[in-house]
This record gives sequence, C-alpha cells and structure tokens, in this order.
Amino acid sequence: MSITIMRKVAFCAGHRLLNHEGKCANLHGHNYLVEFHITGNEVDDLGRVVDFADVKRLFKGWIDDHWDHGMILWDADENALAAVEQVRPNKIYRLPYNPTAENLARYLLTKIGPQLVSTIRGYDLIVSKVVVWETDNAFAEVTADISQHQSDAMLNQVNGYKRD
Repeated sequence: MSITIMRKVAFCAGHRLLNHEGKCANLHGHNYLVEFHITGNEVDDLGRVVDFADVKRLFKGWIDDHWDHGMILWDADENALAAVEQVRPNKIYRLPYNPTAENLARYLLTKIGPQLVSTIRGYDLIVSKVVVWETDNAFAEVTADISQHQSDAMLNQVNGYKRD
C-alpha cells in the first residue's frame, strides 16, 4: 500500500518562452503555485508518511532560494539572459530547457525532488507528482513512474526491511 501527501508552495517569478509564437515570448511573470505529492509505503510511529514541516522546509526553501522573485530562463536564451544580467541586483535561474509550466514540473519532479527527499532520513519516499499552476486556470502535471519504487518496497517487505 502506498500513501501520498501533498504540500503546496506559492512563489512569484518571471520568465519568457523562447521562440513562442505569441505574447509569452516577452519577459513576463506569474504567481505560481506548485503542488508536491510525496509518496511512501508506510507511516511512522505517529502515523505520518513524513512530517509536513520537513516537506515545507525543504521544498519551500529550495523554491525561495532559487526561483522566488527571480527570473527563470532557458540557458539557451542568450538574449534574455544578457538583458536580465544588466540589471543589478538580479536573480536568474538557468533551466536546461524552455521554462514552460510543463518543463518546470518535470524539472522539479526529476531533478530537484529526488535530491530533497533523499535528505529526509528514516523514510522511504519519492516525489510521485508535481503540479505547476501558472495561473488560476492553467496547470501542468507530471507524474513519476513509480513501478520500480513499488517493486523495491515489496522486496524490502519480503526481506524484512525496517525503518530507521
């Protein structure tokens, strides 16, 4: 059995979509809302998959440090990078692809999420889904393939795995 919890993180950031055919080619910003879905196969002695405070500290902390009130730009977008770098101070996060809501969700799920949950000791967790709300009416959702995680969990149960 797996149990999933979810923590929301709100932040403000600017971006642009290189080669977009409309107004999103311009520098602009959003009030984003990200949902981090974290899945585990058991609960601790208190009945939790993980402490929500740990999730908030790690995921909100990363967003605040790297994306909040900054510009998220594709590292191939030389024009926008050069323009924003002229402003002092600046906060620029270089993404390895165009900063669409889909790509932000994918990046958080595949690159950042695993790094963050691996620091939570005593829990067997994965980031199973990330939803990035770009506006109140539009979001992108990326879901992990958890079949390998489920297989590992079953093997751990068979082999007598115990939580730290």
